[in-house]
Amino acid sequence: MTVYFIGAGPGAADLITVRGHRLLRRCPVCLYAGSIMPEDLLALCPSGARVIDTGPLTLDAIITEIADAHSGGHDVARLHSGDPSIYSAVAEQCRRLDVLGIDYEMVPGVPAFAAAAAVLGRELTAPGVAQTVTLTRVATLSTAMPPGEDLATLSATGGTLVLHLAAAQIDTIVPQLLSGGCRPETPCAVVAFATWPQQQVLRCVLADLAEQMHAADITRTAVIFVGDVLAAEGFMDSYLYSAGRTRSERH
Repeated sequence: MTVYFIGAGPGAADLITVRGHRLLRRCPVCLYAGSIMPEDLLALCPSGARVIDTGPLTLDAIITEIADAHSGGHDVARLHSGDPSIYSAVAEQCRRLDVLGIDYEMVPGVPAFAAAAAVLGRELTAPGVAQTVTLTRVATLSTAMPPGEDLATLSATGGTLVLHLAAAQIDTIVPQLLSGGCRPETPCAVVAFATWPQQQVLRCVLADLAEQMHAADITRTAVIFVGDVLAAEGFMDSYLYSAGRTRSERH
């Protein structure tokens, strides 16, 4: 028996991986977070499968469901939005499974930031503009940020900044970015519910970011991008396909 932590992707059902699709179709038990999981994916579960919304459950209750499936010899598809490696709360579940001796496997998925960048039609790195992408979030009442990971510090390093789980705190975020390495005219973009039917896209400068998000009523399930790469033009071509690069170098 194995628990498969499956990255379900950002929302659109056809953005799950082939491996995740295959596992979901054969596992007799599926646990998922109901508020952020498209119904099209759940329809892939086999007939008669035990399908459980973990939204109202505690961690203890989730582990009990998995342990019960283990006792019955049933594989479990544990669906998480995006990719399990980023803000998925997988780590604490794996810690409990290690204690219980229950095997598990990670199945990567399309992360929300990648889907949102695709919606924008932008590469997050560009030669001479930005070669670093910083994925982060902001502190909440339940989860503080470690020392040195505040937005002022992270924005001072340059590159492209990608904020998750931050839309509700946009009024405090903008001043922090301005106190670090960002300018009022720094390009920004917001993609809410990327790849969902209700998807929203904003493009603006940092000085207008909070106002535009309030006007669009974007308060959750959004990825916020900050950085010059969002409006970069006239940057140098990549050396990867340059005429001066030899055939052996390309290989």
